Amino acid sequence: MSDNYLTVIPADPYWQPSKDAADHAAVLLSAMLPDDDARRGLEAKWHDSVEFVWCGSNLEKIYCPRCGAECAFDWWGDAVSERYDEGFSNLKVTVPCCDAETSLNELVYDWPMGFARFRIEVMYPNRAWLTDEELACLAQALGRPVRQILIHI
Repeated sequence: MSDNYLTVIPADPYWQPSKDAADHAAVLLSAMLPDDDARRGLEAKWHDSVEFVWCGSNLEKIYCPRCGAECAFDWWGDAVSERYDEGFSNLKVTVPCCDAETSLNELVYDWPMGFARFRIEVMYPNRAWLTDEELACLAQALGRPVRQILIHI
């Protein structure tokens, strides 16, 4: 059996909201879910250090944010492993395609992924992507821009 999650993270991987802001955002996200089954799987999570929030088997390609070239999975995997060993305290990388300095968090993932110390996660959300308006509402509640990740494991 596979698991599906809808996850919302701050765009800034190092930032965490206050408990009140997180609770408010969780209430808003709960109202965006279609039924009580989905609402039971909602949880806000804080982490002491940055964690990698991956999309599971949904990942198809990774692109350079500077030149748009496709990044090799081997290069990316090595970069993530190196940063993992450092506790993701530094996400900076130099992409091999154009030698631009960027961040693992800023690479363009097809399907979206990211890095975060906070997340609101819904297991079995019974819905697809949040709309731009819904994301804006959650961003306003948290006080920072957010990203969404659909995870399929």
